[in-house]
Order: sequence, then structure tokens, then C-alpha cells
Amino acid sequence: MADLTAEDMKVMEEVSQMLKTEPTGGGNSAQPDIPVLHEQLAILVSTGKAMEAIGVQLTQEHVKHLEAKDAEKYYKTYETYVGDKTTETFLESFILLYTWGGGMFLPI
Repeated sequence: MADLTAEDMKVMEEVSQMLKTEPTGGGNSAQPDIPVLHEQLAILVSTGKAMEAIGVQLTQEHVKHLEAKDAEKYYKTYETYVGDKTTETFLESFILLYTWGGGMFLPI
């Protein structure tokens, strides 16, 4: 193993210090911001896509009075829906690009 230079030691010390001071990526340690979830759900309801996205027909009035656990549940369902649609679109684009690229080099 090669000897570490002073510069290498300095870089390693900086990285070590960053690891000590930066928060860990625990993910679920922070509580969700319920008013933000209500706002996002209200936007979803206003687009008319609530039934398609979360499987429940909500109104603006329902969203205002949702309990925190229900707001979280519906929002997580909505995030899953968005992720699914994003993945679906990505795969369709990839297949289209692959087909187009193959058509450039192969006689079809």
C-alpha cells in the first residue's frame, strides 16, 4: 500500500469531518409537513385526477378536514402513482428510442 502524503491526509480529515457533521440519511426521522400534504392533495383534487391517482374521490372540503394520518396515506398513494407513471413513461421512451436507433442501422 502506498504511503499517504500530507495532502491525502488533509483530504481524509476533511471527509471524516464532513461525515461527523452531516446528518445521516435516516429518511423517516422527520415528521411530514401536514399543511404541505394538504396543499398537494388540494392541487390534485383541483386537477380532477384524484380518483385516478389515489382511488378516492375527494373534494376541496374533504381535503381541508383530513386527519394527518389520512393525508399521509393519500399522499403516499399519490407518490406511488406518480412514480409508476414516471417509470412507465421512461420505459416507453426507451423502447421508442431503441426501436428508432435499431431502424437507423437495420433494414426494416
